[in-house]
Amino acid sequence: MIFLPKILHASGYSATQIGIILSIAPLMRFLTPFFFLKKLRLTRTIFYINLLMMIAGIPLLYLTLENFYAFAVSNLFFGLSFSFVLPYIESHALLLLKKEKFGRSRLFGSLGFILVALVLARIFDVWMGLHFIAVSVVMSAIFGFLIAKGEDEDQQEETPHQLFDLGKHLLLWVSIFLMQVGFGAFYGFFTIYENEHGIDLATVSYLWSFGVVCEIVLFYFQEYIIRYDLRKLIAFSILVTAMRWMILYLLPSSLFWVYLSQSLHAFSFALYHTATMSYLYRCYSDKKLAAQFYYGFGFGLGGFVGSLLAGRLYGEYIFLISALITVVALISFVLDRPFKRAI
Repeated sequence: MIFLPKILHASGYSATQIGIILSIAPLMRFLTPFFFLKKLRLTRTIFYINLLMMIAGIPLLYLTLENFYAFAVSNLFFGLSFSFVLPYIESHALLLLKKEKFGRSRLFGSLGFILVALVLARIFDVWMGLHFIAVSVVMSAIFGFLIAKGEDEDQQEETPHQLFDLGKHLLLWVSIFLMQVGFGAFYGFFTIYENEHGIDLATVSYLWSFGVVCEIVLFYFQEYIIRYDLRKLIAFSILVTAMRWMILYLLPSSLFWVYLSQSLHAFSFALYHTATMSYLYRCYSDKKLAAQFYYGFGFGLGGFVGSLLAGRLYGEYIFLISALITVVALISFVLDRPFKRAI
């Protein structure tokens, strides 16, 4: 997430090409949940197959980096496998730990994020970046296998397969989609954007790490916050995110303000993610499919459109556009029917 745009930029890719590459995996996340609307279920066997696909895709990254179209196909392969793996693990964690302690499982991913940010910034080159990706994928696959192997059979069949009604909370899904469209500029171009405003690569890595540290703190203490009204927590998180993008638009060269904007990652990612997942779990009985569509509409379709839009519109006003999109996400969420009326 931090260095792939830089890897592609150093390999001669244009901003538009970077946006296209970053949009492929999210597109696959959006498409795959629709295969599960009827009889197909996200079982342990399907999960294992996708872990193997992740590992098999590693050599493709090395072989295709120099060719835009071939590298796009490689990312298509990776996007397909990850679209199954993440919802499976997340739904298992939330089922096992409940919403109060769910955030503490997520903070371990944040620690890995910081490790990459701090280490790779000091030894960065194109091939070292690919080595980090390869090691991360292999280790993720190993631990994913161990988690699924230890899962009880009873946990896999949590509910009978029912019709999944997306229209039941249509504006909620629109809000989830727009929230991640707004993130497209940040995930795809924050490193390049700050670099162009006079902040060196090492400092940018500290900025990434600081945001994740704030995220970790909130994940750890989240059980005391998540007990409150989930709708109010989600709305607050979206509002804070819009403010965060406005800070980056207005003061991109000020380290103080950029650090302040990064501190808001605790709310725009950590709190938003747990509150929204928990809210969807209350709204829908099929937990794994709810998680798949959350990733599909948010990190999938939202990430796809956000990456393409950011690549196309990248420039001085990119984070102003992100802020406006996030405000629309807030309006859409507020207009969605309250949970009590949806039961």
